[in-house]
Amino acid sequence: MVPPRERPAADGPAPAVSVGPAASVDPERDADVLVVGYGPVGQLLSLLLADRGLRVAAVEQWPRPYPLPRAVAYDGQAARALDAVGVGEELAPVTEPSPDYVVTDAAGRALLRVPLRADGRHGRPDSTSVHQPRLEAALTARGERLPGLRVHRGYRAVGLTASDSAVELVAEAAADGAPRRLTASWVVGCDGANSFVQRELGGEVDDFGFALDWMACDVVPHRPAEFPPRNDQVADPARPRVAVSSGPGHRRWEFMRLPGEDVDTFATEDHAWRLLAGFGVTPENAALTRHAVYTFAGRNARRWRRGRVLLAGDAAHQMPPFAGQGMCSGFRDAVGLAWRLALVVRGRADAALLDDYVTERRAQVRHSIDLSVRLGRLICVTDPEAAAARDRSMLGQAPPEGGAPGAAPGIGDELPGETLAAGFLFGGGGAPAGRLVGQARLTGPEGTDRADAVLGDGFVLLCREDPAALADAEALALLRELGGRAVRVLPADGTEGADGADSSGPGAGTVRDTDGAYLPWLAELGAVAALLRPDHYLYGAAGDAAGVGRLLADLRERLAG
Repeated sequence: MVPPRERPAADGPAPAVSVGPAASVDPERDADVLVVGYGPVGQLLSLLLADRGLRVAAVEQWPRPYPLPRAVAYDGQAARALDAVGVGEELAPVTEPSPDYVVTDAAGRALLRVPLRADGRHGRPDSTSVHQPRLEAALTARGERLPGLRVHRGYRAVGLTASDSAVELVAEAAADGAPRRLTASWVVGCDGANSFVQRELGGEVDDFGFALDWMACDVVPHRPAEFPPRNDQVADPARPRVAVSSGPGHRRWEFMRLPGEDVDTFATEDHAWRLLAGFGVTPENAALTRHAVYTFAGRNARRWRRGRVLLAGDAAHQMPPFAGQGMCSGFRDAVGLAWRLALVVRGRADAALLDDYVTERRAQVRHSIDLSVRLGRLICVTDPEAAAARDRSMLGQAPPEGGAPGAAPGIGDELPGETLAAGFLFGGGGAPAGRLVGQARLTGPEGTDRADAVLGDGFVLLCREDPAALADAEALALLRELGGRAVRVLPADGTEGADGADSSGPGAGTVRDTDGAYLPWLAELGAVAALLRPDHYLYGAAGDAAGVGRLLADLRERLAG
C-alpha cells in the first residue's frame, strides 16, 4: 500500500497564480504543456519548460503547499537541475552538505561507509540535505517570475481526453466542485504515488515486492549543534532506524514498524517520543513538528507514455528511501523530458523523441529501485540470527568506500546506473555515447563559472579545434536552430593550441578549460569533438572532421524520427 499524499492544512483555496501570457505554438490552447501536480518534480518540469519559452499550465489539487518536509536531500545531478532554473544559490541558507552515508550494526560498527564530497563531479556536493518547504517556496517564487507559467491551485484532475492533436483535462475546484477545462498539446502527470494520470494510462506497475511500514519523525532541536548533520542507517534487528539531516536546524529520525506490532499503537505521538529518546531527543531539547507512518514500495509503471500523455516522478515510479533517490529520480525525469518536449512542441523534433525518454528513464529508474531495495533488505533485518550472520560477513571485509572525500572527481567518472545503454544516442548507443558528463569550471567571454552556466542549456559541441574546420556551416546551423552551440576549448594556461591559435583568452565561440578537466577528457576519449545533450549526457564523440560530420548528420536524422 502506498499512502495518499498528506493533505495540508488550509483555510480555503488559494488563488491561481497568473503571471501573464507568452507566445504559444497554438494560441487556441490554454498551454503547450499541462503539468498535473505541482510538487517539486512538477515545479521543476514547469520551470524548465517555461524557461525554454513554452506556455505551461500546472494544476495542483491542494490549495496551499504542504508546510512540512517529505524529501530531505538531493544529489549533485539534481543540484545541477536546480541551478538550471535559477534557484541553486538561493537555497544555500536552507541546505547543508551531507558528510557521508553509513550503515552500522546495533553496536555502531560500520558495515558500509560511503564518503560524500562537498565538491563532487557535478560541481556541487554529492548529497545536500534540504528543508523541503523552503525548496518548494524557492521554486514557487521562481515560477511566479516566469511569464509563460500559470499555476491553478485547489483543482483536482477528474477527466482526461486525448486526441491525435491535443489533450483536454477537466479539473474540479476544491472549494465548490466547479469544473475547469484546460487544453494543451501535451500533458505530464507529476501527481504523485496515487496519480490520477497514471490510472488513466492503465495503472499497471512492476512491483518489486518489498514494502514495509516506517514512522518518520521531523524534529527541530532547540540547540541544533547538539545534533550535528548525519546520514546513519542503523541495521539493528531490535528496531531498524535512520537518522538524517533535513536542512539546517532540522533533523529527521525514522523507525521501522516491527512484525506483529500494532499499527495504531505504533503511530502515536507518545510512541514517537519513546523512540526518539533512544537518540537523546526529548520534549525538553526539541520540538516534534511531524510524525507520520508511511508504507514505502518499489514500483515502476509499465506505461510512461500514451500518445500525448506522459508520466514523471512518483506518478511513474516509487522506491524505498534508503538510497535517497526518490525526488532525485523525479528531477532526472523532469530534466530528460523538458528539452525533448521543447523540441517537439517547436516542431524541431519528431514525437518519437519522447519514446527515447521512456526507454532511458524507465531503465535507469529500475536500477535506482533495485539499489534502494537491496539497501532496504540489508537494513531491515529483524531476525537476530540472520542479522548476526550479515554483520559477521560484512565486518570480515573492509567497509566499501565510495572514494576519498577530498579526491578531485573527473567529469567523465561513471557511477553504476548512470550510463545509458540505449536511447537518443549516436548510432542508438554504445561506448562512449551515453555517459553522464560532470561539470568543472570554464571561462567564457563573460567570466568564469560552472560549465552549465557558461555553455547554456542546449546541445553543445565541445571541440579541441576550431569548429568551423570540423563541421560545415549547415551542420553548425543545426545546433543553433536547436538552441545549442559549438565551442572550442582552450587550455587554461594561455598556451597556444595545437594549430598555433592564441589561447590567451576566450573570445566568441571559445572557452578556457579553467580547471583543466575538459581537454584531458576529450583526449581520453580520443576525440577531437564531443556532442553533449541538454541533459549532460554524451550523445557521441568523433576523432576527426569526418567523424564530426557523421555525428551531426546522425543527430539530424534521429530528430527527424
